[in-house]
Amino acid sequence: MTDSGSDASNALPDKEKVRLTLYRGFARTGRAPEVPELAAATALSADQVRRELQALEDSHDVALDPQDKGRVTMAHPFASVPLGFSVMGAHTLWWGGCAWDSFALPHLLRDEPDVLVATRCPACDTPHAWVVGRDAPPPGDQVAHFLVPMHRAWDDVVHTCGNQRLFCSTDCVEAWLARTGHERGYVMDLATLWRLARDWYTGRLDPGYTRRDLAGATAYFAQVGLHGPFWGLSD
Repeated sequence: MTDSGSDASNALPDKEKVRLTLYRGFARTGRAPEVPELAAATALSADQVRRELQALEDSHDVALDPQDKGRVTMAHPFASVPLGFSVMGAHTLWWGGCAWDSFALPHLLRDEPDVLVATRCPACDTPHAWVVGRDAPPPGDQVAHFLVPMHRAWDDVVHTCGNQRLFCSTDCVEAWLARTGHERGYVMDLATLWRLARDWYTGRLDPGYTRRDLAGATAYFAQVGLHGPFWGLSD
């Protein structure tokens, strides 16, 4: 992978310079570059970097720490806080932001054809691990449960991601729901989760990346087999 700042040329808008440097640094090291690092790599002032980070949060490209807007909590599929998953590559260890993001990493990272995704069942604490690659879903009877409908995902994105978890079975999902008092969200098998993750973040480490619009996201969900009101992106 190229150095995080090498393609952030003067031709790029400041927001894109910061986005690329942030994402590539996260990809390379497993942690979010801090404001001084971003400033040095982009030749922007610290105040300019902070303004661009806020713009990136406004466009849902990152989530910032509410107590310190210069610290990045999430830059999907990367996270700087533990949310239930670890993802180990050949040379780098990342926090997995959620089941979706953890399964997405080998598809996004050119130098990581597969990764080891590890977690514990939220209901019974049973440990689980899968080698997740690009060619096919990992084997297993476990299921993913997504608590928050997609049209509410950015109301509190850290809460949303922290509740996209993998369980031993639907029985464990039901036990967890009964214990926590949450209403059932959406349950999918590992194959569906893998399809969801496969192309969702394609291009995110490249210049000029833009997030899917509502129509594009809805079409993508349908393509991978996800239908119904839970996957709708508007009220």
